[in-house]
Amino acid sequence: MNASEAKTPKPVMGLYDTPMWESISARAMRLQRCRACSAWQYPPGPSCPKCLSCELEWTEISGRGKILSWVVFHRQYLPAYPAPYNSIAVRLEEGPTMITNLEGAMPGPDSIGRSVSLTYVAMPDGVVLPRFALD
Repeated sequence: MNASEAKTPKPVMGLYDTPMWESISARAMRLQRCRACSAWQYPPGPSCPKCLSCELEWTEISGRGKILSWVVFHRQYLPAYPAPYNSIAVRLEEGPTMITNLEGAMPGPDSIGRSVSLTYVAMPDGVVLPRFALD
């Protein structure tokens, strides 16, 4: 089976993940934001980690961030991701850190601190995933 025929692994859906994945499918990613202290939260949860308020709202993110770390995998673990492929840690402008992939080029020695922008990638099986591209 090649990558174009492979099924994308389904997201692990916790109690609070559905609104986020719906917003990704709509290509307008939203994360939780506290109404009391304005802190952003990822991954989603029941209350604000800063002030413990349960008053959270789903708010669209800017889609901007900076690369904190990266790795290139040279071994294939899942059929949908043939080697080599990358994973990057992105600090969103809003504050939370996401683990995702860099589109367009493999990260290199000068990638740490580089600005990136959110993009949405439709996998061959139709699943939409959030990814980032260098600015």
